[in-house]
Amino acid sequence: MSVFSTARLKMVDGQVRTSDVTDRRVLDAMLTVPREAFVPASRQALAYLDLDLDVSEGGAKRFLIKPQLTGKLLQAAEIGEDDNVLVVGCATGYLAALTAKLARQVIATECDSALAKKANDAFAALGLANVACKAAGCTEGDAAAGPYDVIVLNGATEVTPSGLLGQLKEGGRLVGVSAESRPPRAMIVTHTHGEFGHRALFDAAAPVLPGLERAAAFVF
Repeated sequence: MSVFSTARLKMVDGQVRTSDVTDRRVLDAMLTVPREAFVPASRQALAYLDLDLDVSEGGAKRFLIKPQLTGKLLQAAEIGEDDNVLVVGCATGYLAALTAKLARQVIATECDSALAKKANDAFAALGLANVACKAAGCTEGDAAAGPYDVIVLNGATEVTPSGLLGQLKEGGRLVGVSAESRPPRAMIVTHTHGEFGHRALFDAAAPVLPGLERAAAFVF
């Protein structure tokens, strides 16, 4: 077993299972998808640590969110094998690759076009044919490929992502971290009968996605 394979097993057993992630499909995806394939070579030794991992190479910082939070959000999303899913702010694509193991089709967005290309290259190298990343702002989504059964945020939002919610199917759900108030919490938003219901899941922290920051308050 390679060093990375051992680290992947330890990540799932030590970080993910111990965070009450019991969904077999999510665990299998996290045991299968090599997180190091989405990390710059200089930081691959950090790929399986319990941290939000900076994968940017110049420009604004972009992250893969912590493995345990990744697993908990995917479990909360209850992604079905026939679902059409949008992953927002995917960085180099790790969360989108995991989602591709669970869903029928995955569209991912990333505001950094260089990282979007890295994501698509990684998907191709891993033979994932049902996922693609497009360069787009986190507030935009991709209405042309919607509506979506599930939208997953690869990070936090400090504002209500109204544009994304508008791309949910009836019965669809959005999961991510809401930092609109303190403490930040993982949330699920469901679209039912034209209304959006918000439910807090658990306390969680993650880097705020570009474009989903709270507007700076004016200070005298």
